[in-house]
Amino acid sequence: MKTLDENTFPRTRETSLRSGWLVLKFGGSSVSTRDRWEIIHDLVDERVQAGYRVLVVHSALGGVSDLLEQAIREIVSGTHEQILADILEIHFALSSDLGLDGAELLSEDAQALKKHLSQIHELGGADPSLQAEVMALGELMATRLGCAYLQARGLEIGWLDARELLHSIESARKDASAAYLSASCDFASDQDLQNLLCGHSGILLTQGFIASNQAGETVLLGRGGSDTSASYFAAKLQSLGLEIWTDVPGMFSADPRVVTGACQLRALSYREAQEISSTGGSVLHPRCLSPLRQHRIPLRIRCTHQPELAGTLVAGDLGGGAPGVKAISGRTGITLISMETLGMWHEVGFLADAFRCFSDLGLSIDLVSTSESNVTVTLDMEAHAIDAATLAQLEEQLKRLCRVRIVKGAEIVSLVG
Repeated sequence: MKTLDENTFPRTRETSLRSGWLVLKFGGSSVSTRDRWEIIHDLVDERVQAGYRVLVVHSALGGVSDLLEQAIREIVSGTHEQILADILEIHFALSSDLGLDGAELLSEDAQALKKHLSQIHELGGADPSLQAEVMALGELMATRLGCAYLQARGLEIGWLDARELLHSIESARKDASAAYLSASCDFASDQDLQNLLCGHSGILLTQGFIASNQAGETVLLGRGGSDTSASYFAAKLQSLGLEIWTDVPGMFSADPRVVTGACQLRALSYREAQEISSTGGSVLHPRCLSPLRQHRIPLRIRCTHQPELAGTLVAGDLGGGAPGVKAISGRTGITLISMETLGMWHEVGFLADAFRCFSDLGLSIDLVSTSESNVTVTLDMEAHAIDAATLAQLEEQLKRLCRVRIVKGAEIVSLVG
């Protein structure tokens, strides 16, 4: 196998023993115009010519997931018809630019979308399972167009349904919403999947964001879940690397839109990238790092409209010489839970009892601050969908132990390094 230039992946002892797979993930902004697809064609073809087996994972077209969510919200008022028309027009416009017959390629998906929205209207709202079915259609429609375009350009390529390849695991969280809308999948090395995909020749293309549960129902991996899908596939296939192609040239020391003089970070360890992502860096979804770190799979973050740039490499031990602080990051939309009582002073088991209230409801605590009479924790409402009923139930349970104060809409600023 030939190797690509140093801007792709360094060879290590671990990667020399891996399969020949390379996973390329493209975000919504990277798959929404013809010029981006021309770049994607060249990138994929280059990697095929270098001898790699290529799996392409990509998101819904830019803005479509937001429109699908809006259609679900507005279904009861009956104003979703125009949103549905807008969603289809976005796909038909791109298919026209790509020289494809979008009406034919997307006919089944368009009918499914209309059917599911009609069901939601009749029910007076969407249950989580039906919401997952609607949201999944963004990725399904986009990947049908992407596969057809690359095939029309002469590449040997096959389309796969990610729901047949990724299966969710049972979560400790009790609410049905999380099981359908913020699911997780196993990411152990999967010889059966490797054998299945090796039975297909050429390039393979599939969706991010979606999987299925043990009953065969559609589930989502949470917003931003396409990064996580790609890392699941990379881990299961024991790939040589994962490339995430987005609209920025890598990770930065701060948000360059906010902080003048923010510097691009050329190389990060898995742990550093995890902390930056978890504390507010928006380039990567935090959940995508664990599978890569566990299997020591290198990640390269690249910019689709500037493919010549090296981007940011995320890997294992990258050596010394790094500055003490790598990045400053921030998050909004945080909920604080303040638990206060003088009774916790030298009392055995208070934290265990308090944290059990979170565990029983399947809630993951983010940050913790303690003093003699107060424990304050944070919940990231954007990372994990938590409905008002669950939050109210948590408050009632904690009130048996202490005085509770809930502060919504907080912000966190973090130093990482």
